[in-house]
Amino acid sequence: MNGREQVLDLLMKAETQGAYSNIALNAAVSRGSAKDKAFISALFYGVTERRMTLDHIIRHHSSVEFDRIEKDTLQLLRMGIYQLMYMDIPESAAVNETVSLAGHNSKGYINAVLRAFIRGGKTIGYSGLDRLGELSVKFSCAKWIVKMWEKAYGIETTEKMLEASLGRPPVYARVNTLVCDADDLIYELAEDNVRADRYNGSGNCLLLENPGSIEELRAYRNGLFHVQDISSQKCCELLAPHEGDTVIDLCAAPGGKSFTLAELMNNKGKSFSFDLYESRVKLIQNGAQRLGTDIVEAYVGDASVFRADIPPADRVLCDVPCSGLGVIRRKPEIKYKKKDDLKDLPEIQKKILDNAKNYVRNGGRLVYSTCTLFPDENENVVNSFAAENPGFRLREMKNTFPDQSGGDGFFTALFEKE
Repeated sequence: MNGREQVLDLLMKAETQGAYSNIALNAAVSRGSAKDKAFISALFYGVTERRMTLDHIIRHHSSVEFDRIEKDTLQLLRMGIYQLMYMDIPESAAVNETVSLAGHNSKGYINAVLRAFIRGGKTIGYSGLDRLGELSVKFSCAKWIVKMWEKAYGIETTEKMLEASLGRPPVYARVNTLVCDADDLIYELAEDNVRADRYNGSGNCLLLENPGSIEELRAYRNGLFHVQDISSQKCCELLAPHEGDTVIDLCAAPGGKSFTLAELMNNKGKSFSFDLYESRVKLIQNGAQRLGTDIVEAYVGDASVFRADIPPADRVLCDVPCSGLGVIRRKPEIKYKKKDDLKDLPEIQKKILDNAKNYVRNGGRLVYSTCTLFPDENENVVNSFAAENPGFRLREMKNTFPDQSGGDGFFTALFEKE
């Protein structure tokens, strides 16, 4: 199976099985040359993140009604147009290799659409679209998201967020300060031919350049770091635990925040991490073992249900399940969700936050966080909680935008219990 065949197979599975793109891709490219992996990754992610743009072009050049195009034919059209529009591939190769994967009955149709696109100058037509519609097509993002962001944050910020949502995301490493410092880790990564640079403003965060398979790096296997976006790292720093504290991470898997909190505590104190599923709890346990953060105890637990056996804590992190609109460059399929698919999330988030307050001892800190940029899940939840719980003083509430930080879109709110 050549690279384009693999991409077609991945796209079909992602659409029919609903698998996240990063998970599907990682499973598919575990073997093969670096060149093949790079091509497959670029084409698969590219088609996924530009799907609305590609479909807009197909509608313009197709003689068949869009809803009547067969699924595999549609995926091939997306692949062909993406190669023509966004990849440095000869037009003849992009067309011929794409057509060669088609069934006999669709070869002529696919060839005709791709050739028509080339004759038209390989441009995107925005005729008949309003401003928000044009942004939706240009950046391949559901119009309701564009409209919501424009209302909440303004058109200038919205355009910057949309621009930042495309392309491969950066890879950040959190230095395991229990066993090394940033200089040590930079040296160890260089031994594996990976360049690492300090992130501006954070001495224990490194930006990795083309790290390849993280799990194969010696520095990773030896527990010198874990992968964690800078926005997530700053969330842990906001909670600011001390040595000897008791810390609770209610929605912890895969464990990055729990590990960083334990490192901030110099591995001294108590740390309880919970997740709803046993398989995800094992991810936390395995990660803690690799890093040597042995104060982290991970258990199965429903974050919305109070447990009397959990001790009062100095610090409680409530990083709730969310729509993920801050990480769409990592999981681009998220931006095609319908608004109704997310309507139950604020109620769940509020229920978890209401439960989290029961674990905070007097004078303790509670952080509510999401990796989304959506007021319904962020400011609205926090303001509702603050109004109902005057004993918890809201100290800070902040949106982190990806174009400003270089990290994921993120929201944090810090409470102190008086």
